[in-house]
Amino acid sequence: MTSTLHHSHDSSCACCFALPPYLTEHLRRHARNRRVRESLARMHEDSQQQRIVRRAALSMRRRAPGATPEPKLDRRIYDCEKTTDLLKRLVRKEGGRRTQDAAISEAYDYSGMVFRFFETVYRRASIDNENLPLVSSAHYQEQEDVGYDNAFWTGRQMVYGDGDGVLFNRFTIARDVVGHELTHGVTQYEAALKYERQSGALNEHFSDVFGVLARQWADKDGDPKAADWTVGNKLFKPTRLRKMSLRNMKAPGTAYDDPELGRDPQPAHMKDYKELPNTDLGDWGGVHVNSGIPNHAFYRAAVSIGRPAWEVAGKIWYIALCDRLRDNANFAKCAYETISVARDFYDGATAHKVQTAWMEVGVLTAQQRLVA
Repeated sequence: MTSTLHHSHDSSCACCFALPPYLTEHLRRHARNRRVRESLARMHEDSQQQRIVRRAALSMRRRAPGATPEPKLDRRIYDCEKTTDLLKRLVRKEGGRRTQDAAISEAYDYSGMVFRFFETVYRRASIDNENLPLVSSAHYQEQEDVGYDNAFWTGRQMVYGDGDGVLFNRFTIARDVVGHELTHGVTQYEAALKYERQSGALNEHFSDVFGVLARQWADKDGDPKAADWTVGNKLFKPTRLRKMSLRNMKAPGTAYDDPELGRDPQPAHMKDYKELPNTDLGDWGGVHVNSGIPNHAFYRAAVSIGRPAWEVAGKIWYIALCDRLRDNANFAKCAYETISVARDFYDGATAHKVQTAWMEVGVLTAQQRLVA
């Protein structure tokens, strides 16, 4: 790839990958196993190509307002057969017979879980709210003998690698990662948040919120204080990493700490906000890094409200994403709109709890509060 492509950035075409660039870059340099280093090196090159693919796909973002059809689930799962051909072989479609392939079954089952979550809780008809078929491609692979270490939303469908088998498991294994990536599609059709700086961090934040809530809902994990707020805690393969995850909404900055992985860099408060370059190696201004701040605000709001997080806090965030935010929204705008939604759809007490959460992470000050 040319240096121009490597450093240029169109915020409308950043491909949304499960593994953040700061983690893959660290592992490219420090992973102990050659297979891991080779997988991540090639994955980094591929990420440049995927942005070109996604530029065309995002031309269809933002759905037109109108009546929502009756939700109808339509899944199509393809087997790349360890190639980069996303449509190489259709192996299962809606209602089709279950296969013995774990990755194919997980892609089918977990995309269905996410569909039913949005349908049941928010009455949404698939990703675009117009019954977009949920297409997934498993066993994506760049190199003949090394599994691909990532999953991503292309703007049209999901793609999953099998992992290197040393450090990472197959990427279909984590339900919240499936939910996270599919929610990038929801955001694409709703607020269409630019994938850079604070708007990009909100893009990642909403994916973490609804990826985690879909899993909590499926598990009937209804007590926010006791619920699992981690993202991707099944992705790491070594025994020493079993209790680690990619991110932790309850305690950003604590998801992982390991000599090979490095240390989770997410801040939980605006005083630790990280100003990073708006390039791929700068995480597009810190979209995966700084998302820890609104993530923690959501966690605090959900705990304070006290109901299952998908019922009230999740509904507030969902309405804000779909009806109140636009592509250049920043943290303060998200705070104001979630407070406003809480007041409009619930009551002053709920709005005060949401406001307090945003103040506790430093996004709003006492002078900026909306609710007394």
